[in-house]
Amino acid sequence: MLTPPITSRDHVTGNQQGSTEIVEYGDFQCPYCGEAFGIVRDLLQALGNVKFVFRHFPLAESHEYAMDAAIATEAAARQQQFWPMHDALYQHQQELSDELFTELAQQLQLNLDQFREDMQDNILVSKVEADFESGIRSGVNGTPTFFINGKRFNGDYRNLLAVVRH
Repeated sequence: MLTPPITSRDHVTGNQQGSTEIVEYGDFQCPYCGEAFGIVRDLLQALGNVKFVFRHFPLAESHEYAMDAAIATEAAARQQQFWPMHDALYQHQQELSDELFTELAQQLQLNLDQFREDMQDNILVSKVEADFESGIRSGVNGTPTFFINGKRFNGDYRNLLAVVRH
C-alpha cells in the first residue's frame, strides 16, 4: 500500500479529480524510468480520468546525477516549473550533468540566481529524502515502481496503459 497517500506536498498532473490515481517512484537517471516517461505521457494523453503523481526515488549509489536531478526539479518547482523540468530531464536523460541542470533552467526561463541558490537548499534535499523514505515504507525497492489507486502495480510498466484502461 502507498504510504503516505497523495497529499498537497505531491506534484500532480493530469486530471486533478481523476478517478484513477497513479503514483510513480522514479529516478531521472534510470533508463527504465526514461522508458516509462513516454508510456506515462501517452497514457495521460489517451485517458482523461488519470491523476498522476511523481515521487522521487533517486538510486544515488548507482546513478551519479539522480539526486541532483531530483533537487533540480524541486528547485524548478519553487518557480512553478516542476513538470517542465521533469519532462526536460527525461528528454535529456543521456546528458545529465550539473551544466545541463542550469541550461534547462535557462531554457525554462527560470530566475537562474534563485535556481542556483535553491539547488543548495537542504530543505529540497529533505523533500527528496522524504519521498525516498515514503517509497521504502511503501515497499519500493527499484525504479520505476507504480501504485494504482494506492496499490502497488506488480506488472510490467510497459502494460500500464492497457491495465489502467480496463
